[in-house]
Amino acid sequence: MRKNSDRLEEYVEKVLKGEVKLHELDLVLGNSNLAALVRRLFLEKKFGVSLSAIASTIIDFEEAVGRNIENPIGAIQVPLGIIGPLLVKGDYAKGEYYVPLATTEGALVASVNRGAYAVTLSGGARVKVLFNGMTRAPLFKVESIDEAVRLVEWVKEHFMELKRVAESTTRYGRLVDVEPYILGNNVWLRLVFTTGDAMGMNMVTIASTKICEYIEKEYPGKTVCVAVSGNMCVDKKPSLINALRGRGKTVVAEAVIPEEIALKVLKTSVEDIHEVNLRKNWLGSSRAGSISYNAHYANIVAAIFLATGQDIAQVVESSIGYTWTEVRSKNNSRSLYITVTMPSLEVGTVGGGTRLPTQREALSILGIAGGGEKPGINALKLAEIIAATVLAGELSLLAALASNDLAKAHIRLGRKGEVKE
Repeated sequence: MRKNSDRLEEYVEKVLKGEVKLHELDLVLGNSNLAALVRRLFLEKKFGVSLSAIASTIIDFEEAVGRNIENPIGAIQVPLGIIGPLLVKGDYAKGEYYVPLATTEGALVASVNRGAYAVTLSGGARVKVLFNGMTRAPLFKVESIDEAVRLVEWVKEHFMELKRVAESTTRYGRLVDVEPYILGNNVWLRLVFTTGDAMGMNMVTIASTKICEYIEKEYPGKTVCVAVSGNMCVDKKPSLINALRGRGKTVVAEAVIPEEIALKVLKTSVEDIHEVNLRKNWLGSSRAGSISYNAHYANIVAAIFLATGQDIAQVVESSIGYTWTEVRSKNNSRSLYITVTMPSLEVGTVGGGTRLPTQREALSILGIAGGGEKPGINALKLAEIIAATVLAGELSLLAALASNDLAKAHIRLGRKGEVKE
């Protein structure tokens, strides 16, 4: 009987000769872990490289293939840091949290940690979820604007039937609204769903497909669904509609930072932090034509998304947001009121990358791995924790800019061992 290594080498040669395609290996070998090994050996042989670091992973590709990845060869590792404690006073997340951040940017974890310390010393971050709904917007074409209006009216009249059709595809998804938009003879139906503890994109796509099929069959006029996603959802692209209407979770976090804490922890005054926010985040963003007025939401959102298994591409719309500050005076003392508003934070604690072993452990640090006691609770907790962490990150960066300490921090924490030009 031939050794297993001989069999694997045989398949490496078949791939090199073009006799077996990379995507066929899972099927012909009958095991996705072996298929990943053969792909890796093929690449090492073809390009004369070593992929030993990529090979170092605890992921079971028998579980991941068909759910999280195709044609795997291993895994990429990103350093994981922790900040905290961060006191969160949400409707769902209540207490002190240690938040995992996965990043390769030196100084980021230290900066957010400093902000978390200042927020916690100041009494914590108050957080509210204002909207909860994942969207998908199928696009229909009709013959005329009259037909477009009739289609919209028919959809409104038959909402409960569409709801029944959609919810027949899912245990936790619920159709809660249909937002129609007309442009000429084109009709978008922006379908809004609650999705339990899942981020829900796959869930709502499947449900929306069934709705489209039902409309094409039952609508008495003539209409055709052009695409189940008509780009008014809007997924993985910056958009005003998400900024205004919301997608995923719309979350607001606030804190009041006393002057003495700003001076002691953040090394600057509340007035200077406020001025940087107005002139940088608001005036600078406006002058640049941005739809988002913040310092670096994407830094924190991306780091938490990587750590907890969220859809990384959704950092695009999830990092849209607005930082507002005010200097307040009371009883001869001053404080900084700071708030962050995140209109389209798209997160979940089940499904997707949240089932991967390291990401699930990161979620367990927050106490929200998997589904909540009541469907949806854990995802809402995660949204509140992220908003509070973003608040801490904004506060610290604005203070670093106000005190002219940003470059110093990056030299100290982000350039260890580098040759300075």
